[in-house]
Amino acid sequence: MAIHWLRERFNAEVITVTVDVGQDDDFEEIERRAYAAGASKHVYVDAKREFAYGPVAMAIMANALYEDKYPLGTALARPLIAEKVVEVARREGCDAVAHGSTSKGNDQVRFNETLMALAPDLVIIEPAKIWGMDRASEIEYARRHGIPIPNIHSRFSIDDNLLSRSIEGREIDDPMAEVPEDAFKWTVPPEKVREPLILEIEFKEGLPVAINGERMDLVTLITTLNKVVGMHGFGRVDHVENRVVGFKSREVYEAPAALTLIEAHRDLEKIVYTPLEYRFKKIVDQTWTDLVYQGLWHEPLREELELLIRSMNKWVTGSVRVKVFGGLTVLGRVSPYASYSRELVDYVGGWYPSEEEARGFIKIHTMHSLTAFRVRRGVSK
Repeated sequence: MAIHWLRERFNAEVITVTVDVGQDDDFEEIERRAYAAGASKHVYVDAKREFAYGPVAMAIMANALYEDKYPLGTALARPLIAEKVVEVARREGCDAVAHGSTSKGNDQVRFNETLMALAPDLVIIEPAKIWGMDRASEIEYARRHGIPIPNIHSRFSIDDNLLSRSIEGREIDDPMAEVPEDAFKWTVPPEKVREPLILEIEFKEGLPVAINGERMDLVTLITTLNKVVGMHGFGRVDHVENRVVGFKSREVYEAPAALTLIEAHRDLEKIVYTPLEYRFKKIVDQTWTDLVYQGLWHEPLREELELLIRSMNKWVTGSVRVKVFGGLTVLGRVSPYASYSRELVDYVGGWYPSEEEARGFIKIHTMHSLTAFRVRRGVSK
């Protein structure tokens, strides 16, 4: 519909762009509909691999969960989609770009930030903000102008890509309403699973490279985990999210691979990093995640944080064994860079400090606290 509206409103020649970041779409049908609606040209861009080894890879290394829940699937894809649109616009000699974001969502920020960063000379047109039509009006407009309307029976608005599937709809806007089972596609209810799934995920320098000994590229690995983990009842997210645009919203996602990989990666970090590294990286990870969610992809701090994240992930090599059954449980982990020592931890035959060493450590370790405790209670030092 936007294609016809742009031609009618601006007398524009419209070139449509579809960027494939792993969504479950019929791309041939999208192209047919674009031409039927009046597009002069349609461009398909396969960006799955670039998405996987770029934003998604960094999200795994950064344990990216916005507000400890959302693995940033949509937020990660938007800057890349906008970047590809700019590339097509430059190649085709366009003077404007358009997208379908409304004035209520986060994506308007994510798209526009990238468009303004990479193509400040291009005019940004946002039809959904201008035309003032609701859903019924849009359907009537399409019918009046002979625009084919896809036969969509779902009650939910879905946005999916390689990493996640987001679900929205009026009936789940109530934060107390249970999400209907037919809203889900990638996952089954945990109570329907009868047998546990055991997986051993191998990481190299922070990125997953194999499942149960079978090496895979990142696109295949994520796709595989989405299927097998989702069919074992793990990967749903239901939470109240603080949006960029100033209000809270109930958000429902499916992200079996993302949640599995982040949990496994974070567990592997614990056996590798020193306590100071681990605690500091949590701050770095959270800051990076917030920047991405807020649509600040071209904030210089993002790239600076990524240099540190990549550097720290040099040591995150090893394997994590997990069980999926009514949730996800880490069963074990191993790394050639583990700073874990069985000799030190063994209570039976391992190393023990002498009594003098232990008492001296306790005295020095507690000195700051106990000195303050006594002074504030008027007790002699």
